Order: sequence, then structure tokens, then C-alpha cells
Amino acid sequence: MAGAEAQPEGAHAVGRRMMTNEEPEVKDALAALAQTRVMVVGDLMIDRYQWGAVERISPEAPVPVVKVLSTEDRLGGAANVVSNLLALGCQVATYGVVGHDESGTRLRELLLQRGAQVDGIVTDPERPTTEKLRVMAQHQQMIRCDRERTDPIGGAVVEQMVSAIEARLDDFGGIIVSDYGKGLVTPALLTKLIRLCARQEKAIVIDPKGQDYSKYRGATSITPNEHEAAMAARVPITTVGDATKVARDMLLDLKLEHMCITMGARGVLAVDADGQFRHFPAAGQEVFDVTGAGDTFISTYGGLLIAARPFFECVEAANLAAGLAVGKLGTAVVTAAELLRAAEGSDALYSVEDMAALAEQLRKAGKRIVFTNGCFDLLHAGHIQYLQASRNRGDVLIVGINSDDSVHRLKGEGRPVIGEADRAHLLTALSAVDYVVIFEEDTPLELIRAIRPDVLTKGADYTVDTVVGHELLADWGGTVELLPLKEDRSTSDIINRIVAGRGG
Repeated sequence: MAGAEAQPEGAHAVGRRMMTNEEPEVKDALAALAQTRVMVVGDLMIDRYQWGAVERISPEAPVPVVKVLSTEDRLGGAANVVSNLLALGCQVATYGVVGHDESGTRLRELLLQRGAQVDGIVTDPERPTTEKLRVMAQHQQMIRCDRERTDPIGGAVVEQMVSAIEARLDDFGGIIVSDYGKGLVTPALLTKLIRLCARQEKAIVIDPKGQDYSKYRGATSITPNEHEAAMAARVPITTVGDATKVARDMLLDLKLEHMCITMGARGVLAVDADGQFRHFPAAGQEVFDVTGAGDTFISTYGGLLIAARPFFECVEAANLAAGLAVGKLGTAVVTAAELLRAAEGSDALYSVEDMAALAEQLRKAGKRIVFTNGCFDLLHAGHIQYLQASRNRGDVLIVGINSDDSVHRLKGEGRPVIGEADRAHLLTALSAVDYVVIFEEDTPLELIRAIRPDVLTKGADYTVDTVVGHELLADWGGTVELLPLKEDRSTSDIINRIVAGRGG
């Protein structure tokens, strides 16, 4: 709202954050993304991860010897923006430059696998594909090796790209420019793209780089982080008030319609040409890795802005998406389903597929994963004690709950008393529980197989060889732990006392 006061310094969000929009508006926004076609222009990169272990120091030099166990390729830079837009449901055409090398071929393959259009990627045999190799061991980055050239790309390559964009822009809602300072996003290219978008009344949203922002003049919006904005404005930013002044001055000087300054743990400041501004506190998440969070922000923000959603709605959704991204390891994407769950306040409720992917990220971050399961119908003190004990066995507790149909098959007529959505919501409110997954089968065997927990807990009324999944845990070196149960506490007993009209 106009004239809104910036939140006081130190204000922050805790716990799981909900968007202030009503759920139908969030669904409408995500539905709009599914109908949106976006061009992404920028510095394409491939991020390579080599995962390994350190067991000794090299005899040749005082450096650790990393025994490489696996290698993973991910999309980086502008390619990660493309990947995020695709995960949100957009149709995306990619424009950038790669080298005539294996990394360029691999980058194209990864984009095609995700459904991106790659006809706009130009091969320049004089340049290498930008590649960042990270060697990971003992749950941390040991070294990063970059292969790149950053001198400006010009001449025939740029003309070829601009001609291709101009020929197809009618079919797209707008352009997102991802400037990583690797040579493609020159003032000459930006001038052409901004004029082209103005002529066709298309939005152009830019993630900027460098200190000279004059090349972005006339764009629809830019999204610097606070360090980048301070460098470009040549003034320090230490408070939200400082950021507000810098954003207003830049917005007027560069003739922008909107501007965001992302501020890490302090959230996002958003300003528009009408003088309205809002400060969005950071969406509360455990931070595993900030790599690629800016890509997630501009993908969500730019996609929604190009889809003609209201400005502050775009910023709020992007802030929430970036909060989800920092909870993942390395360059990662946030899906439309994840964003909708978080907006509804149910971000801890995951599908089996999503949970399997997240569990893999947790493992790579060095987290010890504990899994348990049950119906959890009529949550009682015995459940709470058991879940707290389970959580104490590791770093993350994932709880699998039987679906309503599954509970009915196992427990009989009249069960469950509480539906699966409400049971899941109650569990996610507990500090001991990190994630909840609903499974349809009568046993969690396939869920355990997908998650691959380090620890599987069950009540002491079981024996290890009667616990579903104990063989799987043995296969990958996990353990089954039997936990004591609170006496005289069970859902069936509670139901029987209620029916008999007795308390207890």
C-alpha cells in the first residue's frame, strides 16, 4: 500500500511462512504460469559436482586427497533460470552461447531433457562453455575450478541472436535476462532487446551484474541483491531504509516500472514507479546452500510479472520460492507443487517423489535421516513422546502416515476418526517433525525404499525382524531402533472411553 512503513530493522519471519494471498489467488497465479511463454537470454553455465570422501593428506603437498565417488551435472547461470521456469510450468526458449565442447553438448542435453527449446543457443568455437566444477567431501566444498571466458561477445553472434529473438518474440510474453558477467549481456545487446520489447509492449526483467546499471535503462524491472545495488549506487546499504532510498533513486534514473532488492536473511524490498514499496521478510527456512537462490527468485518473479500478475504478488511468491531454494543443496529448482504447498502453509507435506529427491539433498548435506510411520489417528501424549524420541535419533525426522483408505483397511469401520489432511497438519505443527508424507499402501515399504533413511524407528512392541523395511535398512547400512511406548496410551483405548462416556 502507498506510503507503507518499512518494517523495523531486525524484523524477521520464523517457522513455515504462508503467503498473504488467499489460496485461490495462488492457484490462479501458478495456473497463469502454465500458460506463459518466456524467452531467457543470458550466460549459460554447467555446474559439475564431484562427490567424494577424504581419508588422507597427499604426500606430495599438504592438501587433502579426495576419493571421487560420483559426479553430477546441473544447469547453472541462465540455464538454471530456464530450469526453474520449466519447473513452474512455463514454456521456455533459451538464448545463449556455448563452446564447441563436451560441456556445451551436455548443457543442451540437460535443457532438452527438461523440455526447453534450445534452437536459440549459438555455438562459438572460439570460447569454452562456462563450467564450474565443485569438489565436495566431508559435506563441504573442498575446491571450485572455473573454466570460462568473460570478454564481451559481439559481432555476428549477437546479431544472429537478436534476429532470432525478434522473429519469435510475438509468440512469447516477454524476456528474462540473466546477466552473470560472462560476456554475452553487453550494452549493445541490452539496448537492442529493451527497444525490441518496448516496441512490442513486452516485459523485460533483468538480473543485473556489474557497477554500470545505465545499460539496463528502460527495462521493465531489475532484481539486484543488496551488495550489487550498493556497488552500483556507490553508497552503503545497511538498513531497509537505505535499500528503499537506493531503489527509488535507481528506479527513477533508469526509468523502470518496478525494482526489487534481495537482501538475503532480511528478505526482499520491492518498489514500483507509483512510489509504493513493501519489505517482505525472508521466508523462514533452514539454509543448506544459497547457490542459485537468485535464479529461483528471478524465475518466479519474472515469470509471474510476464504473466501479468500484480507486482507485489509476484515479489511475495518469488521471496517464498527463494526461501525454498536455500533449503536445497547446490543449484536447484522449486516446483509449482512445492510453491503451492508452501503458500498454503503445508510446505512440510510432500509427495513420495518430492520427498525422495529432498532426502537425497539432505544426505548430501550430511544430515542423518530418521523415518517412522503410523496412522496417528487422534494424536495423543504417547505419539508425542515417541516422535520426540525418534527425532533425537538423527538430524531430520520424516513421518509417513497411512492414507484414509489405508487406515480404513487396517483398522476397520469408523476409522480414521481424523482425515489424512488434518492428521498431516497436526503432525507438521510439532517441532519434532520435519516432513510428512502420505502413503496409499498398507505398508510403507516403497516409501522407505524411496527415502533410504539412516534410521527406522518403531515401537518396542515390535521386534526388529517384524518391522517392515528392516531388510532394506540392512542393505544400505541403516539401523532399526525400537523405542519405548508410553503405557496405557492408544487411539483405540481413547475411542473406547469416548464411546463408553468415560474420561481418562
